[in-house]
Amino acid sequence: IGSAIAKKFASEGYLVVAGRRNGDKLEPLVAEIEAAGGRISARSLDAREPEDVTAFLAEADALAPLALTIFNVGANVNFPILETGRESARLMLEHGEGKIFFTGATAGRRGGNGYAAFAAAKFGLRAVAESMARELWPRHIHVAHLIIDAGVDTEWVRVSKELADDSVF
Repeated sequence: IGSAIAKKFASEGYLVVAGRRNGDKLEPLVAEIEAAGGRISARSLDAREPEDVTAFLAEADALAPLALTIFNVGANVNFPILETGRESARLMLEHGEGKIFFTGATAGRRGGNGYAAFAAAKFGLRAVAESMARELWPRHIHVAHLIIDAGVDTEWVRVSKELADDSVF
């Protein structure tokens, strides 16, 4: 999801500042965006470390005034969500406008059989986004919770599928 979002914004002429754990895994994305004429700055980012998030956003804001943050942290990351939202909002308030988008899933609207923990997390993410939206909208910062449902082609999904295909029922 993050790569698709980055490619889309880069293709529209935006400077993309991307971060993820194991930042070396961003190298193919950087090469693809630059080959297509886009602009991207990428580095390792540990969203579990508030200081790293703060530094990452300050670096992004120094490259170009921070106008949009997409919170697309993947599964199994123990990190207080308000750290990223808070820092993005703080920078955007200085600029007088901005956008913060949280990616979620249908699980943020209804739980599913066997998905109680995932649904609880996505419900919580949605609640944070809604609360931030109500607080920040009067100050010209748009906050949205985007439901994106799809199997994402990642190594974890491919390995899980292989394991399921090899299982005997």
